[in-house]
Amino acid sequence: MKREEVLIEALPYIRKFYGSKIVIKVGGHALVEESIMDNIMRDTVLLRYIGINPVVVHGGGPEITRLMERLGKKPKFIGGLRITDDETLEIARMVLVGSVNERIVSLIGKHGGKGIGLSGNDGRLLVAKKKDKQHMAGEEIDLGWVGEIEEINAELINITAEHNYIPVISPIAVDRAGNSLNVNADSVAAEIACAIKAKKLILLTDVVGLLRNPANPASLISQATPTLVQELISTGVIAGGMLPKAEACLKAANQGVTAHIIDGRVPHTLLLELLTDSGIGTMITPDEV
Repeated sequence: MKREEVLIEALPYIRKFYGSKIVIKVGGHALVEESIMDNIMRDTVLLRYIGINPVVVHGGGPEITRLMERLGKKPKFIGGLRITDDETLEIARMVLVGSVNERIVSLIGKHGGKGIGLSGNDGRLLVAKKKDKQHMAGEEIDLGWVGEIEEINAELINITAEHNYIPVISPIAVDRAGNSLNVNADSVAAEIACAIKAKKLILLTDVVGLLRNPANPASLISQATPTLVQELISTGVIAGGMLPKAEACLKAANQGVTAHIIDGRVPHTLLLELLTDSGIGTMITPDEV
């Protein structure tokens, strides 16, 4: 496609999303591969310069796991959620609030944007409660310091976004007693998208999108409704690490926010999904749309 045709195709989408908020969740290999993260943050800054207000939420699972293993600690997961004891929580805080958040803010600055790093304890941005025990194989399993969001300080996010900053939010929340809690980043992104009335929730991950057959990448579902996503969860097609992502999309779509699951490893995946006719991943729209 000629360069001028690319710009003409993008114009209606720029006009449509101008002034709106978009929550972008980054995780998986994007956090490990510096070149991938660099491209994503460059595109995020570009979105800010064309009048879109991006809010970045990041995970850090691969880096947390790598540091745990280096320290001789074996990671354990239930339903895609990391069991988090005292030591694991400290490791998660080091990775999420420290190295990953700072790296993303630095990359935004490298490309001419104004990133600002935030965690749940900043202005009580993310208030959570300890997640209930999980029922697995006839027994109850305590996930430890794993939380679920109760309250979002939307005002803090809106203030930073409205002053041309790009908030970069780590998924370490705080409970009402001041304890830190590790919250799934997909869930945090969905809760934030709903709280700030975002136009879009975009989950950048390591797969092409939702698949009818998890073993076959060609079975990509380009567009889905919450009803279809719930059916795929109920039948076990969506399971493991994809489960929190699907549930996050359900949360968003049921509150009127269009959600996307796209492959963060594809160059300029954000721009392709948002500003072109075809898109590249799975879009989950509210049932009434």
